[in-house]
Amino acid sequence: MAARPKTSSSRSSKTAASKSTRAKSTEKKTVDTESGKEIVRTLEDFSTPEPADFSKEEELRAYRDMLLIRRFEEKAGQLYGMGFIGGFCHLYIGQEAVVVGMQMSMKEGDQVVTGYRDHGHMLATGMEARGVMAELTGRRSGYSKGKGGSMHMFSKEKKFYGGHGIVGAQVPIGSGLAFANKYNGTDAVSITYFGDGAANQGQVYESFNMASLWKLPAIYVIENNRYAMGTSVSRASAETDFSHRGLSFKIPGIQVDGMDVRAVKAAGDMAVEHCRSGEGPIILEMMTYRYRGHSMSDPAKYRSRDEVQKMRSESDPIEQVKKRLTENHNMSEDEVKKIDKEVREIVADAADFAQNDPEPDPSELWTDVYAEEIPQAAE
Repeated sequence: MAARPKTSSSRSSKTAASKSTRAKSTEKKTVDTESGKEIVRTLEDFSTPEPADFSKEEELRAYRDMLLIRRFEEKAGQLYGMGFIGGFCHLYIGQEAVVVGMQMSMKEGDQVVTGYRDHGHMLATGMEARGVMAELTGRRSGYSKGKGGSMHMFSKEKKFYGGHGIVGAQVPIGSGLAFANKYNGTDAVSITYFGDGAANQGQVYESFNMASLWKLPAIYVIENNRYAMGTSVSRASAETDFSHRGLSFKIPGIQVDGMDVRAVKAAGDMAVEHCRSGEGPIILEMMTYRYRGHSMSDPAKYRSRDEVQKMRSESDPIEQVKKRLTENHNMSEDEVKKIDKEVREIVADAADFAQNDPEPDPSELWTDVYAEEIPQAAE
């Protein structure tokens, strides 16, 4: 297993002066309900929590959900190679623990928005494998009626707001969802996923400023998979600790082992509680890794096969859960294989459906171009 990422409070290499500046820049004032005294919270109050203790049922849920994403993405890659899927296609293989762990921390009504590596997020929110795969193949039963493809589908029913092809464009939308939650007086939280590459976009910091200023219930999940397309983090970012990206906006942040679903769940629980209690936004940097290239056209020559294999053998999120199920919960290999078989059947059914579902009627070009009803007029 990969070494646990260092927490914000354990970086002893920083000078006393920088520590003082950092603490000051992340002050968050609250009032203690019993004493009435003002409490100042600093970055040091937001250390990475210990991984959650999972019951057998939680391990099984995590295993099945992550395995569904893995097998779905493997099949999508296969269909892409066969010509059934066109355009861009970005696979989530290796990063499954991030979205599954976060989803386990959420409740009904919470919203999710992400970028173009989005298939896993859709499945984790409960969107049907058939509908997602049909959208990938451009069929009428897809979530966007076959017109959105890999990067542009959503489900209002599942509170999944995309799927966005423009790097970082989802971050202002996620902040807007958080604003709507606060404006409408709900306790819903918005979770916005974006990568280490998107973290350098200007609109991200505009969003941070607004979210902090208005104390919006926004969780910003930075999926640091080490490469922005083919560019490593160290070659593209002056500050490679993305949990610190909100410092100038007084947004706390922590680093999380994104290859361990229990660590993600623990961090997610903390972040959700932070937002629901009215404390404003928080940043979770998930230290993760993608096994496949940036997209299907990426040969990934910027890294060695040994590097990828090392991550697979030492830190694979699915194998970690499988090991705990067999060693700690006395599950047999046959029981584990049965889950895999069931998941493969779901994916095979989705692939068959997506290849045989009719293509959209040409008249669909004219639908969903404009809103059918203006919300203000309806009132």
